[in-house]
Amino acid sequence: MTTTPDNGATQPLAAGQHPQNQATQPLPPVGATRPHPTNPFTPPHPAAPADQRAAYEAAQRAGQDPATPHGPGTTPPGEVPARRERSIWLPVTGAAAAAAILAAIATAGITHTLSDGDASNDRPASLATIGREDNDSVPVAGSTAENPNWEAVADAVQESVVAIQVSDGNGSGSQGSGVIVDEDGHIVTNNHVVAGADGQVQVTLTDGRLFQADVIGTDPTTDLAVIKLTDAPDDLTPAELGDSSEVAVGQPVMAVGNPLGLANTVTTGIVSAVDRPVSTSGDSADEAIVTNAIQIDAAVNPGNSGGPLFDAEGLVIGINSSIATLSSQSGSIGLGFAIPVDLVKNIATQLIEDGTAEHAFLGVGLSDGTATADGVTRHGAVVESVSDGSPAADAGLQVGDTIVAIDDQAVGGAESLTAYVRELVSGAKSTLTVVRDGRTTEVDVTLAVRPETTTQQPQEGQGNSQDQRGGVPEGLSPEEMWEWFQQQGGGQG
Repeated sequence: MTTTPDNGATQPLAAGQHPQNQATQPLPPVGATRPHPTNPFTPPHPAAPADQRAAYEAAQRAGQDPATPHGPGTTPPGEVPARRERSIWLPVTGAAAAAAILAAIATAGITHTLSDGDASNDRPASLATIGREDNDSVPVAGSTAENPNWEAVADAVQESVVAIQVSDGNGSGSQGSGVIVDEDGHIVTNNHVVAGADGQVQVTLTDGRLFQADVIGTDPTTDLAVIKLTDAPDDLTPAELGDSSEVAVGQPVMAVGNPLGLANTVTTGIVSAVDRPVSTSGDSADEAIVTNAIQIDAAVNPGNSGGPLFDAEGLVIGINSSIATLSSQSGSIGLGFAIPVDLVKNIATQLIEDGTAEHAFLGVGLSDGTATADGVTRHGAVVESVSDGSPAADAGLQVGDTIVAIDDQAVGGAESLTAYVRELVSGAKSTLTVVRDGRTTEVDVTLAVRPETTTQQPQEGQGNSQDQRGGVPEGLSPEEMWEWFQQQGGGQG
């Protein structure tokens, strides 16, 4: 089932351009909050800052309302200029606030990966076996989508979930979540949780044991990362990974993580939508994270970033990464987003084996638009440019074409197409449904790999998303962009 946001529903993208006009934010890590703008939401949940929990407890002791703690870097409500309400996408951990500016560049599939850890001693691994080792409790007996037993599920999966503490080398840090995926100690989390790590990160298991971990590989393009315990114990319980292609709207789900430093927090809800195009900012203003996310109403907050989303049988179906909020103080409003586990499997396997990840490349610049043919008008992604020698050029795509579907899945706009392409692997063959001069045709295309580059070309997948976001200043560092975003009413989700 494919859903595309209405033009007034999101923030970082401007009206008429992207399906979502508001920004989403990756759930910031607790302690470091840099937004991932996504369409109608604030930056992916920044990870909960380490000092935020302390502020929360101090407020409780002082008899204040702990729901809206104000710590360093936060703006008290009285000092925020009055603005009309708007939804913001927030990363569940700290992520740069440049989000949707280059959302459609995702179609180009440029790979930006970092490897902060020394993986020279790691032996090759594969996710083909990850999540299927010594976890006899999953699938949870007697718990089904029709009759979930959350107590049994929580008991079966809790040892697979970890809390992550990141130090930035400046005496501060942030917190996020992660999920153990094999007995060797590999843990999947969000890139924005560990992107600012200075050397090793600290991992706390459910039973309270502390371990150091190395960053094996990060992939800013999909906001995923893999870390590995340096001295993994022999009693780890890996999670079992499910199949996100089977996820259905309305099915019950459970999120587990470390919101605001509150480890082992469990929340439940349902799947609100699938294939929801969500764009958030990456580590710089020149990259965007665009995902066809699983939308959920289970409460997720800063610090939940990188934590797993489970189905009623205890299988991981996604990695929680961003939320939509109305203000920097509102927290969860029942609009959370998770990276589908099928994409997680693809990227995590590459990160474990190579420390980097490749992405599919179509080679078009896109904007949002509509097309009319056969007596029907639909939203679609309008081709604004075609790169020479690209798969799009080889397939005969032309400027002015409107792509309304890919592999029979409806495309609601530039971000929607970008997100679908991001899910695919290089060499994959796809069929595009294209409207040209009032006629509908199908075009076969073979996706390629875009070489890793240090700069991205603005025309590829760019469209007019910057204008849609309402004048985002140029030339800002991720930190400056985050400050600017907070001043606009963004901030931590």
